[in-house]
Amino acid sequence: MKITLFWHRRDLRFTDNAGLAAALQAGAPVLPLFIYDADILAPLPPDDARLTFIHHHVERLAHEAHEAGGGLLARHGQVLAVFQQLLQDYDLQAVYTNEDYEPAAIARDTAVAKLLYAHDVEFHAFKDQVIFAKDEVLTKNGKPPKVFGAYSKTWQAQATDADFQAHPSARLFTKEHLARPHRADAARPSLKDLGFEPHEQYTPPAQPPPAAVVKHYHQTRDFPALEPGSTRMSVHLRFGTLSVRELMRQARRENSKLLNEMIWRDFFMMLLWHFPHTATEAYDPRMRHLPWRDAPAEFQAWCEGRTGQPFVDAGMRQLNATGYLPNRARIVAASYLCKHLFIDWQLGERYFAEKLLDYDLSNNVGNWQWVAGTGAIAAPWFRIFNPESQQKQYDPTFAYIKKWVPEYGTPKYAKPLVDLQFGRDRALQLFREGRQ
Repeated sequence: MKITLFWHRRDLRFTDNAGLAAALQAGAPVLPLFIYDADILAPLPPDDARLTFIHHHVERLAHEAHEAGGGLLARHGQVLAVFQQLLQDYDLQAVYTNEDYEPAAIARDTAVAKLLYAHDVEFHAFKDQVIFAKDEVLTKNGKPPKVFGAYSKTWQAQATDADFQAHPSARLFTKEHLARPHRADAARPSLKDLGFEPHEQYTPPAQPPPAAVVKHYHQTRDFPALEPGSTRMSVHLRFGTLSVRELMRQARRENSKLLNEMIWRDFFMMLLWHFPHTATEAYDPRMRHLPWRDAPAEFQAWCEGRTGQPFVDAGMRQLNATGYLPNRARIVAASYLCKHLFIDWQLGERYFAEKLLDYDLSNNVGNWQWVAGTGAIAAPWFRIFNPESQQKQYDPTFAYIKKWVPEYGTPKYAKPLVDLQFGRDRALQLFREGRQ
């Protein structure tokens, strides 16, 4: 019997899943598939908490699929090699999946589609992790917007209730529509099989945030000591354990500020799709040859939260300990690195990539380039966040700092790496010279 594979990537759920719904309505029995991509796993440390999170949710999906009368196939290897083997092991009619907009993912999907078409197997990809993708939001001149305010205004003006409607994948996920893996595929890779060990870090449940958190989001989101001050849904959006449509429906009803912040995800994915080179270099050509300082000891101090700036240090220590960093602390820590220390933003971006549970290439690159002033969006290079004034405004009682930097105010606390005024003046001068 011919079957359809549904290839899970950034959509670890059966509910409101665009590509899965389409696959279940296509006719052939559907077998969910997850591939532990060897190329992605290779550089990760053996205790990477994201692997524990992913493995937990893949196993949850396998259980749900079994309860529904089907199953889930999980394999480990290089993606193209895995599909070459699947073409031998199963009689495939089609492969369905959801779109991914990162440069490496686009190249991977193009190669997979070419392989499948060569074997008369269809390949279908659907928009699922954003409301508007690619070139669906454009300026009047037909170009991608580079100013977020204009993008958000257009985004909200053209959004209709239909854009947030749930896909019927959960309703269709029944025995009549499902296939089972071969008996030889009944065992799925364990973390140990993959070369990893369990490393649990806290994430909120994969369910919409409490109404009270959403209601007060605009008042609490910038104060890192408040718990919960934000929804903490970013990790679930990153891995698709919750539907972006479900969360945006809630935001549309209850908090316009939260909706606007979620629109940034669409914006940054749109920019990365149009300008894939920004993953590895500044969007602005004038910013590609800035005289960044080579200061490994200072960079290491920043990574470890030993800069002598308590708001920066609190954020970096929280990141290292939990894999999470509140938005305001992210901004301050990033600005301090690439402005006061004048260290290349790409080093900070890579460090966040190693540590953040919710790491998302488009969001991370977009925000780092926004802070550095090197990106497509209208954030001036001369905007420099002062960590002391930020602390006075967003952590006035030092509650956040006292939690993460308990030695602050004692002789044991690190001396500042740089005088803030000196660092600011140096950055402005180097930017002026480097942009010429």
